[in-house]
Amino acid sequence: MSKKKSRFGLLFVITALLAGFAAYGLWQRYTGFADAPVSGIDAGETLSVERGDSFPQVLRKLRAAGVSDGQDVEWQLLAKQIGAAGRLQVGEYALQPGATPRQLLAAMRDGKVIGYRFTIVEGWNIRELRAALAKAQPLKQETAQLDDAALMKALGHAGQHPEGRFLPETYQYNRGDSDLQVLKRAYAAMDKALTEAWNGRAADVPLRSADEALILASIVEKETGIAEERPQIAGLFARRLKLGMLLQTDPAVIYGMGSSYAGNIRRQDLTTDTPYNTYTRAGLPPTPIAMPGVAALRATTNPAPGDALYFVALGDGSGRHAFSRTLDEHQVAVRQYVQRYRQRQQAAPTATPK
Repeated sequence: MSKKKSRFGLLFVITALLAGFAAYGLWQRYTGFADAPVSGIDAGETLSVERGDSFPQVLRKLRAAGVSDGQDVEWQLLAKQIGAAGRLQVGEYALQPGATPRQLLAAMRDGKVIGYRFTIVEGWNIRELRAALAKAQPLKQETAQLDDAALMKALGHAGQHPEGRFLPETYQYNRGDSDLQVLKRAYAAMDKALTEAWNGRAADVPLRSADEALILASIVEKETGIAEERPQIAGLFARRLKLGMLLQTDPAVIYGMGSSYAGNIRRQDLTTDTPYNTYTRAGLPPTPIAMPGVAALRATTNPAPGDALYFVALGDGSGRHAFSRTLDEHQVAVRQYVQRYRQRQQAAPTATPK
């Protein structure tokens, strides 16, 4: 071999070694960057990937959020390696202190967006539901300017009364979702729950339709917060309907009073006729009076057997009721309620003036 060729071969080997060392150093730095916690992120920091954002735009948002780690090329190489390049999903993401670049990009690749929750409480009426929706953040508000009729039209159910039509449950949503979307899901959930309850109803239920079941379930929901009492109260109302007795349920009367209800129901309220006054009108009120939960729907369509026709609160603070078969028994239970109530009032500590 000539000296010239020997020198050329040695130069080639040295060049290859240097390139190898450089590549190895670059790889070491790259892998160290990819799996090292990023700096500059404060707790609670978020990043939003908008529709149409390119990877460089997302990277600029990361920089604006305080992330200074790594060169742009390192972020781009990492995105290609884990299959995130061109596949970042739209949404809002949490930038957790201590997260690595790999974890951040993987979350955006997989669409692990921040989730929010909105809960419809059992027994809420439509006014309470809409007031709570108006305060929900960051839910986009699309229904604030709609009255109830316009709201139901926007939901695709024009002409239907909104009361009772939204299932009490916790609904998850993401930033960018609207109150109308949440209501559509709650409406569909109630429709499904009501259909299932009605299809599984007992043969002797004195109700002509699923809508009547929804109305009675809303009354049962408002009458007790004790789960095991719901079938008992549903059975009592079912017996009253079969006998043609007045339902005489205070929550329906209160609903019919609307904004005039001041927290206390009086004797004159029970005699003032409204479509919801079940002391002056027989049968069910014209619409539900609240949002019943699944348990109330099931209790109404499968009420407990028994012979009780009356009930009154025990008055002991437990929220439970005394059930009676006859009016005489009921009047005794009412007197006991009044006595217990007065005793509890007298035993309550009196506020000391400051």
